[in-house]
Amino acid sequence: MSVSKAVSNQSSQNSIEKRLQIQRLVEATQIVAPNTGGDVVKGLTQISKSLPPSYFYDDRGSELFEQICNLPEYYLTRTETAILQQYASEIAIMTGACELVELGSGSSTKTRILLDAYQQLGYPLRYVPIDVSAGILESSAKQLLVDYPSLQVCALAGTYELALAQLLTTQLPSRIICFIGSSLGNLKPQECDVFFSQIIDALQVGEYFLLGVDLQKPKHILEPAYNDNQGVTAAFNLNMLEHLNQRFEGDFDTAQFKHWAFYNETEHQIEMHLRSLRSQSVELRALNLKINFAADETILTEISRKFDLNTIKQQLTTKGLVPLQVWTDPNQWFGLLLCQLQPANI
Repeated sequence: MSVSKAVSNQSSQNSIEKRLQIQRLVEATQIVAPNTGGDVVKGLTQISKSLPPSYFYDDRGSELFEQICNLPEYYLTRTETAILQQYASEIAIMTGACELVELGSGSSTKTRILLDAYQQLGYPLRYVPIDVSAGILESSAKQLLVDYPSLQVCALAGTYELALAQLLTTQLPSRIICFIGSSLGNLKPQECDVFFSQIIDALQVGEYFLLGVDLQKPKHILEPAYNDNQGVTAAFNLNMLEHLNQRFEGDFDTAQFKHWAFYNETEHQIEMHLRSLRSQSVELRALNLKINFAADETILTEISRKFDLNTIKQQLTTKGLVPLQVWTDPNQWFGLLLCQLQPANI
């Protein structure tokens, strides 16, 4: 390598380091430190066993989810991406210069569509990705900084609740919090209410919330998206047990569990389970917990609610997050809502 090229590479690296901050909220607060896990104990000692979906997302789980997003059966990502590609410029024009905060940022692939739209309008770029996986946060942030030379990134590794509570006052005229990718569907109705309250607390009046929701549709379209032919979703689901093994000194044998996902038409939600293939006992030594499973007993690992567009619009408006514009695809499979926080008395 020539001296000039080495100097150029070093200069580029220094520029990235100056424009990147990563705060590891999980380690700093010890809220989700390796030897806690009260949510695991609670979930696995109930009559109907369950686990929080946050345990999907160790580094391996995040990688598998990125693969899921590219599967032919998984219409959600490509449908939402198409909506963003068509309307990102309109979003940027409506909001003006904004700090972009993204919950569950992952590889930030769809975020680039928004960054491009703001950049084309000549707005400064400041991005706050939030994810429980510090590994994917760092790798995706560094690639973004290479591709967007004027971008500033302040990444937060932690839960949504922790990160939203620790957002600093934005340096730009406004802020937009993005919760895209249909992740709202993972929350039960009461959890949705709490989540919207956290969003409101993180925004100033007049600031924005961009929400992506998967809409109700026939079972024959929904179920294949969670039961792909390549088995990636099954691997993603089973990886939760590997994550628990690593984190809590467990001895789950993933070969003795099977992925099971179906659409509950009454509740309008996909339910994803892990089914025990035999009677067995599992221990999580760090939690001093032993769990007995009957043959065919399941662990609920995720719900994915499917929304009625008019109902979610009304719910947001009631909270003060007033939808300014709603965009859908030609099939009306997916909805993207741009909301603005209004004063409490409106």
